[in-house]
Amino acid sequence: MSQPLSNERVGDTGGPAGAAGGMLGVGGAEAAMARAIALARRAVGRVSPNPPVGAVVVRDGAVVGEGFTQPPGGPHAEVVALRQAGDAARGATLHVTLEPCCHHGRTPPCTDAIAAAGIARVCFAVPDPNPRVDGAGAAALRAAGIEVHDGTGAAEARELIAPFARWIASGRPLVTLKYAMTLDGRIAAHTGDSRWVSGPASRRRVHAMRDGADAILVGAGTVVADDPRLTTRLDGPRPDGGDAHHPLRVILDSRGRVPLAARVFDPELPGRTLVACVEVPPAYADALAARGADVVRLPAGPDGRVSLPALLDCLGRRGITDLLVEGGAAVHGAFLDAGLAGRVRAFIAPKLVGGAAAPGPVGGVGAAAMALATRLEDVVVERIDDDVLVAATLGAPAATGSAA
Repeated sequence: MSQPLSNERVGDTGGPAGAAGGMLGVGGAEAAMARAIALARRAVGRVSPNPPVGAVVVRDGAVVGEGFTQPPGGPHAEVVALRQAGDAARGATLHVTLEPCCHHGRTPPCTDAIAAAGIARVCFAVPDPNPRVDGAGAAALRAAGIEVHDGTGAAEARELIAPFARWIASGRPLVTLKYAMTLDGRIAAHTGDSRWVSGPASRRRVHAMRDGADAILVGAGTVVADDPRLTTRLDGPRPDGGDAHHPLRVILDSRGRVPLAARVFDPELPGRTLVACVEVPPAYADALAARGADVVRLPAGPDGRVSLPALLDCLGRRGITDLLVEGGAAVHGAFLDAGLAGRVRAFIAPKLVGGAAAPGPVGGVGAAAMALATRLEDVVVERIDDDVLVAATLGAPAATGSAA
């Protein structure tokens, strides 16, 4: 017996426990795409370098199959949904957040599976920015006699694949600068004390951000000052019953000044740690490797520190598409000066700490005039208990840079 959508549980295959979902009712197409977007969010942080995608198969107003992208090598969202729908897919409509792929990768083309299943109509939210698809998937479906529509849910779907789009275009991850500051723009007191700037609800949101990121980056100074673990700590399991995701921990440490006893190098921590350096003593590198950390030597920038473009290229080659930067002012400023930051997530606490020597969230060279300041776009402001979260995309000034 089919279950209503609100009561469905997600199993290991990415679909509901039952064989079919509930009736969509009025606004069925919009409701189906909203469901597909919700499914896609369950894949965020777990399928890179593939994009997180959700798919829903609808027949006679009822959901007969659904799914989301599985980890690399596993089936795409469309295939998961079609397998669940089985024979009910014939003559049905497939709602999917991204244009179906039409090329062979780790898996066969989704367009072939859609045609073989007998789908009559496909509605996708946004085109695939991969040059191997980018309209070719829709063309392949039309050539197979399938009706194709796009556009519904485009804004939400585009946000979900933003890291993939940056990676597929540049080979580098999308960089998000994250920080918490007081209302007077301080990330710590003049003594260096920073616990805690923001409230508990904001800190829980940060762990949700980590859960969806591929990698989290800090500078050596942050590790020396705060000795963080940089793990994901959620209150209970994820909504879909899965475990928390621990992104790759990236430490910018050009000369090897982070103590070997730092908690981030604890072999018992879940996830892995990568240390990006320019030159470190061989004995130090061997000791890090013995603790399970990866040591990557990279070229130096003009200031002798790790070249940030080289670092992003390195992470991109590892399939990292979404990088969350939780550094101090120097690291944030270096990414901003270099034009390498794509988004910002700023938590603002209702506090005034004062002090001319108290640090702010962004250092570096900065803009020489207010007219040259990096502007925020697509700004969203959210209240989180007493704090305020400002989320936005960034324009990128032309520059080069390095840090740590």
